[in-house]
Amino acid sequence: MSGNNLVLPIVLWGRTAPTHCISSLLVMDDFSTIITGCHDGQICLWDMTPELEICPRAMLFGHTASITCLSKASACSDKQYIVSASESGEMCLWDVNDGRCIEFTKLACAHIGIQYYQFTIGTQREGRLLCNGHYPEILVVDATSLEVLYSLVSKISPDWISSMSIIRSHRTQEDTVVAVSVTGILKVWIITPEVSRMQDLDPVFEEESKPIYCQGCQSISFCTFTQSSLLVVCSKYWRVFDAGDYSLLCSVSNDNDQSWTGGEFIAADKVIIWTEDGCSYIYKLPASCLPASEHFRSDVGKTKEGSIPPLVYSIADRSDKQLLICPPVTRFFFSRREPFHKLLIQGDSAGRMTLWKLQVSFTISLQEAFDKLTPVSSGIIDQLSVLPGKDEPIKVTASVYIPSQGRLVCGREDGSIILVPATQTAIVQLLQGEHMLRRGWPPHRTLRGHRNKVTCVLYPYQVSPRYDQRSLVSGGVDFSVIVWDIFTGEMKHIFCVHGGEITQLIVPPENCSVRPPPHGSMSAFRLLKGTYYLFTGLVPGALDRCVMGITAVEILNACDELAPATVDALSHSAVNLKQAMTRRSLAALKNMAQHKLQTLATNLLAADNADKGNLPKYSHNALVVQAMKTNLTDPDMHVLFFDVEAVIIQLLTEEAQRPNPMLVSPETLQKSQAGADKGGSLLAHKIFKQVKETMKETIKEHLLDEDEDEEEEMRRREEKSKSLSLLEYNLTMDTAKLFMSCLHAWGLNEQLDTICLERLGMLRPHCPISFGLISRGGHMSLMLPTFKESLLRQLSLATGRKLSLSDIVGKGTYGVSRAVTTHHLLSVISLANTLMGMTNATFVGEHMKKAPARPPRPGGTPETPRRTPAAPPQPSNPALQAQIKQGWSQLAAMHCVMLPDLLGLDKFRPPLLEMLARRWQDRCLEVCMMPSRKN
Repeated sequence: MSGNNLVLPIVLWGRTAPTHCISSLLVMDDFSTIITGCHDGQICLWDMTPELEICPRAMLFGHTASITCLSKASACSDKQYIVSASESGEMCLWDVNDGRCIEFTKLACAHIGIQYYQFTIGTQREGRLLCNGHYPEILVVDATSLEVLYSLVSKISPDWISSMSIIRSHRTQEDTVVAVSVTGILKVWIITPEVSRMQDLDPVFEEESKPIYCQGCQSISFCTFTQSSLLVVCSKYWRVFDAGDYSLLCSVSNDNDQSWTGGEFIAADKVIIWTEDGCSYIYKLPASCLPASEHFRSDVGKTKEGSIPPLVYSIADRSDKQLLICPPVTRFFFSRREPFHKLLIQGDSAGRMTLWKLQVSFTISLQEAFDKLTPVSSGIIDQLSVLPGKDEPIKVTASVYIPSQGRLVCGREDGSIILVPATQTAIVQLLQGEHMLRRGWPPHRTLRGHRNKVTCVLYPYQVSPRYDQRSLVSGGVDFSVIVWDIFTGEMKHIFCVHGGEITQLIVPPENCSVRPPPHGSMSAFRLLKGTYYLFTGLVPGALDRCVMGITAVEILNACDELAPATVDALSHSAVNLKQAMTRRSLAALKNMAQHKLQTLATNLLAADNADKGNLPKYSHNALVVQAMKTNLTDPDMHVLFFDVEAVIIQLLTEEAQRPNPMLVSPETLQKSQAGADKGGSLLAHKIFKQVKETMKETIKEHLLDEDEDEEEEMRRREEKSKSLSLLEYNLTMDTAKLFMSCLHAWGLNEQLDTICLERLGMLRPHCPISFGLISRGGHMSLMLPTFKESLLRQLSLATGRKLSLSDIVGKGTYGVSRAVTTHHLLSVISLANTLMGMTNATFVGEHMKKAPARPPRPGGTPETPRRTPAAPPQPSNPALQAQIKQGWSQLAAMHCVMLPDLLGLDKFRPPLLEMLARRWQDRCLEVCMMPSRKN
């Protein structure tokens, strides 16, 4: 997908919640949103109600490594920005309301802590981010551009900074940054107005450097209640210091095996300290630590290690709970604005959030939130994967989408592989209709060969045209790699020599040798038209075999040889023929003949087509289905990416090609790619005949029988392909139908809804649809299926009345955020205007309503439906055409004028939306009318 195009994601999460092993945690100032980062690189947004109930709303994608820290990046409540950092040095600035990535950068150093700092220059307020981590200074970063402005540097004993805190002064304009290095040395920097305005890379040196012997510092906290104390928590002890001269006031060691991981002041005389196993303890400070007491600083210089203050309360004793993969993350937050909550919040490796307000107030995990959904969250092929007597569908473990065929290939945990039309299976999962009641629908094909979970699927022709378009490759935990004929469902070959689980299949680079290895199980490479795959990621690794002598030399030569040009490859035929005759290998002779024949034919056909100046196809796909997972152990979830510009261009292109619409099916695809026209077919026939005669004279009678067998095999394969084909369908119209049905604001105008259902052939969603938003640099936010709870509460507050789930199906997607709403309105208006200008632009009469329901086959999987022709185009009736155009016109007008008014979106100007949509449509029309270009 092009980064300049408007691409709208729709996600099918399935019933299993994504893995979310929490590594960092943040609560916004208004206590309405919790943000968690995980070890796999994703960020989750959780909504929190005034009653302290938590609901996951969306997941943000963009980081490639574990999230190390989160921080707020703005001070005002109407602009809620956060910044995130990862182990690989990535920093992202996010809008919490939209889930939109505003800015991103990557540094050569990794941050482990970020704190937001705001200062005033005249009447203008600016924000800075103070970052510490695996480097010997504190970086000061602009909170808007993420640009490094200057750094706080140590003159004395420079070392990595473990933790830091900002002490704000209410008496002067000088603020203090206090930090502790990994060697236990306390550093102090003074931030004056002049320093705050710095925008160069000149360093600012420390004002004070003092050893306090706090190795392994976990956190530093400033007491905002007294503004005179510092709490320093280390793994084996915690200490309280005077914030004036940094004298030690109190020290408490850890007598058991637990390690302290952080702490905070919860009152002037109380602190809360938590451990790596999730337990928390509240201590009452001695009088010597309290400025209001007459005994303040009375024990300075006399404090003994181990003088433990009284323990007031303990929270979250996990001794009787299950072990976690990673230590939980615990943070304490208190609000300076209403509601004045003091909350202890903990997130663990199971994706569970637990909240305390002196006692357990609320706890929920991502999976528990998914389990509460009614209806359940659908997976991409759930209707084909729920077996009788089973509650859970068979999990999809590997997927690949083939845009040229509109097919989705899904490998499952039981070893089977399912082939389905992507648009139809998405319609089944998202939209209402008769198809919901049909068992075994959508039409599909099942490939069985693996004995256990399928781990990876590859369609090589999609990567490079040098591969056979019929070949599909799959790998599994059963140590096998299988090559399939995607059109017939036939297992062409199986490799079972691997020493472990197959974790990845990749295509070698173009400059690799096209000559297959001469010995071993690699003989099946001939099925792949003279090219071979690289199978990687065997678990565990194992030595397959050892070869020596001439065999080893030939293998190394095949690996080192660069891919020759086609003409050079043909020039080596004498050498290849000599080797084949020397070995007396009929298989090698046949392979060489096939390779030479195909190469010559391909080159001449390509030259012939180039001379004709055929128009290149639009390179972008209207729909791309991408399998995703947050962790390798998760089943696949699927995101449908709709390229709105590509949908419009394909609709306009098909309109220009009427009255001969091209239906997509395996058969028509084979025919179209085998020969572009009769002239090309005749030319290919002549070439094949000529080369075949030449090879007959050279190899004599050995290949005659082989060729006859090959022709017979091809006839048998074609017959089998016909019997196994899926239904024909119009991919472009199906894509437009799915897209428009999901985007339309259902329920706002019942009369228009009736027109959309009966005249335009659209379908109403049966559940709230989880949309997404793509922002800068390909960063993406995806709404979790649990977002409906937050949306219901948000819309109920906006409308002043209590809404139900049925009230937000359809129109609810327009209340998610202004960015999402803008994209959706522009897309609907543009597509409606495009369909309004087309002939017979209605989805009524599509095969999904016409096809008969078939009962399931007894004792097995449902029978694959036979191919039935798609519904013929409706006759050109002027009255009917006028009604269809009027329907699209009303749909565009409603989204352009009525919807912004009903939702109170005063910033969306209808004339501006209409103008943008018109300009976009004109641009797409220009793309369709472009003169031919060479690829």
